[in-house]
Amino acid sequence: MAEPKKGKGQLNIELPEEMAEGVYSNLAIISHSHSEFVFDYVRIMPNVPKAKVKARVVMTPPHAKRLLRALAENVKKYESQFGPIKEQQNPFPNMNFNTPPAQA
Repeated sequence: MAEPKKGKGQLNIELPEEMAEGVYSNLAIISHSHSEFVFDYVRIMPNVPKAKVKARVVMTPPHAKRLLRALAENVKKYESQFGPIKEQQNPFPNMNFNTPPAQA
């Protein structure tokens, strides 16, 4: 198991080894109700007509708003270090890599 992060007056957070690698996602679907926001992280593969949700995160509206602010702050820091992030015209990733269609 990974070592917990420590700091004076801070919460110790553990990152288990099985989660440390992360999950790759190239599409996020966000939905909400009165009491929660649901973030579904999907991986779309080229020439495969079906995609799977790889992770789902559910949070309260106040937490979602804090996430929005934290993400905006981190994007700003990233762009000040590496330059502007270029956005694609088409919001859905182009998954045609000129590979033959998947076959089973």
